[in-house]
Amino acid sequence: MNNLRLILVTGAAGYVGRHLIPRLLEEGYQVRAFVRKPQKLNDFTWRKRVQIAVGDVLLPETLESALSGVDAAYYFIHSMTGGAGFAEKDTIAARNFGEAARKAGVKRIVYLGGLGNPTAQLSEHLRSRQETGEALRSSGVCLTEFRAAIIVGSGSISFEMIRYLAERVPTMICPRWVGTKVQPISIGDVISYLAASLKNPESAEQIIEIGGTDVLTYGDMMKGYAHIRGLHRWLFHVPILTPRLSSYWVHWVTPISAAYARPLIEGLRNEVIVTNNKAFKLFSDIKPSGYERAVRKALSQLDPEYFNVKFEAAQDNGRSICFRKIQNGMIIEIRQKVVRSNVEAAYKAFTELGGPNGWPCNLLWRLRAVIDRIIGGVGMRKGRPETGNIKLGDMVDFFRVVKIEPNRMIRLKAEMKLPGDGWLQFETEPVEDNLTSIAQTVFFAPRGLLGTIYWYLLHPMHRLIFAKMINKLASNAEHT
Repeated sequence: MNNLRLILVTGAAGYVGRHLIPRLLEEGYQVRAFVRKPQKLNDFTWRKRVQIAVGDVLLPETLESALSGVDAAYYFIHSMTGGAGFAEKDTIAARNFGEAARKAGVKRIVYLGGLGNPTAQLSEHLRSRQETGEALRSSGVCLTEFRAAIIVGSGSISFEMIRYLAERVPTMICPRWVGTKVQPISIGDVISYLAASLKNPESAEQIIEIGGTDVLTYGDMMKGYAHIRGLHRWLFHVPILTPRLSSYWVHWVTPISAAYARPLIEGLRNEVIVTNNKAFKLFSDIKPSGYERAVRKALSQLDPEYFNVKFEAAQDNGRSICFRKIQNGMIIEIRQKVVRSNVEAAYKAFTELGGPNGWPCNLLWRLRAVIDRIIGGVGMRKGRPETGNIKLGDMVDFFRVVKIEPNRMIRLKAEMKLPGDGWLQFETEPVEDNLTSIAQTVFFAPRGLLGTIYWYLLHPMHRLIFAKMINKLASNAEHT
């Protein structure tokens, strides 16, 4: 299997697929990404290094060209939110793909399914994951099937559900599933197993259960996450909450929709732990991490560096564009405006904020600084380098410069007292001659319920401050 060169990754824009592709590229493989909507790949840095195949596994006629010349394929497709009949769709899709792979001469399919005792009464979602493996296997193509439980990593839906519940709910009335045993695994370990399988001929035609070093309950996972974040959480168990009611509750207190929450929660009644040591025997060089280490790795990505925020389409209409989103524990609010200026003048406007020049809505900033001093923070330092000489590590009042790209971007990290972490970022992007798009992005990673309350309580004031700020920056850029 070491002679495999062209690898097809289905579900390339999904959570596992988008993490696997850069690993495969690093290891020297040629990669073809299979997607229904190619625009979903635009934000990934590896986009220009892969081939793109557009298709749908439910449309067999789109698979021939996608699989042409492919040596091995990863199958990461499922219809968890597809509504009634999603299990049947998953089976049909897997059969279509397996048959097309056989005709194309694909040597290996690698599939990631779900843990769970196949003789038990599994939830529809978990049962479907295992039936998908059987459908792929029936094609006759050599199959390596990995089975995992909750994948711990920033962006994993199951982990994000735990994150938001632990962050936002100090006291939780819990159904029985909170006491079910689970063996979580970090996304890094999952990718290591998936990538290593291509070079391990002994993993062919195997069902391999993978997990981290810890067997926990879901309650343990939430309390463990809370402990790492320095939060205190109390769980009270009651037998009356059904999966349907639990999914609506999760939808109400977290950004996760009920469409995702319900199949996940229904699967939580099943114990999902590794029952053999096949993974250790086949991949003895992979040392899975524990839950705490995996959570700390995910939390280390609560930083703007891990959020690829793109500008909206530039418009020369004199108005600013504003949009907001909550993603992987981060609240992001972006304002953008096109100015009649070059990038140098726009960038100069960013560098002149603070110090003796003050801030837009300066009185409100000063009031916030006074409050910060009262509660033991840095307050308004009234300090900054001379105009135009800002560099990495400099202090600008109660911000510190943590990233800088001359004439393109400045990122400031708030050092005032906050129930979380906050950043203020400014960017320029040329549109055409003497037209520049400027973007002002606020990042806030709330810590616990207090952090979320803080954001929404002060949001009306923030809207006023930051709307005025981008207009002031635009005006300064145009008059420089």
